[in-house]
Amino acid sequence: MFAAIELAEGTIIAECMPRHRHQEWIKFLNKIDAETPPELDLHLIVDNYASHKHPKVQSWLKRHKRFHMHFIPTSSSWLNVIERWFRDITQKRIRNGVFRSVPELEQAIREYIAHHNAHPTTFVWTKKAEDILAKVTRARAALNKLPSV
Repeated sequence: MFAAIELAEGTIIAECMPRHRHQEWIKFLNKIDAETPPELDLHLIVDNYASHKHPKVQSWLKRHKRFHMHFIPTSSSWLNVIERWFRDITQKRIRNGVFRSVPELEQAIREYIAHHNAHPTTFVWTKKAEDILAKVTRARAALNKLPSV
């Protein structure tokens, strides 16, 4: 699944696709483009997955100047708010569900998104920046102690 969240209101744009290649990413970018007001600049926070950096994606971005990609560091998914939403849908709908087929799962996901968008909520950070940075510092120190392979 590809998903994007509009932070001011908390609405979700999402699409279930069978693969996660650059072709699907471009289709999702087109969906975002079609479903958002054209006068807005769009800042996408993304991980370092290869499909996000593919030359055809770069070409697409050059033609769509309102899109701005921001890559989070490796192993820092907590910086990406959509990852929090993925956790919520997993805990609240997917994990305890019974799905006999992929189409049933996809329908459950679409229903969850529709319900969420009917009553969107914004994400509010509860940690202070200095607490987050301290945690990052501790994590880096722990990683630096690991032996090199």
